[in-house]
Amino acid sequence: MAFRTTAVARSALKKWAYNLSGFNKYGLLRDDCLYENDDVQEALRRLPEHVVDERNFRIVRAVQLSIQKTILPKEEWTKYEEDKLYLTPIVEQVIKERQEREQWEKNY
Repeated sequence: MAFRTTAVARSALKKWAYNLSGFNKYGLLRDDCLYENDDVQEALRRLPEHVVDERNFRIVRAVQLSIQKTILPKEEWTKYEEDKLYLTPIVEQVIKERQEREQWEKNY
């Protein structure tokens, strides 16, 4: 019973922290907020074009809302349950490939 209570509390804490972060009030997803280094740019290049277009729309809309010092109506906020990691798995794959390449170049 204690394990279930802990899991429920942990889930509630994650949801609370997600809502507190504020990016969801602009309609952004977690992966929209990643710092665009070389690995992230390579992952973006590998994504389908429509996914990149959707990401760019969300970012431009968030910048516009920020300039206007407003947020989206509550119905349009990104919900914790709807936020999917669309870019993180690809970034992890790109990092793994880069590390493999660096290791190979170092050894051979």
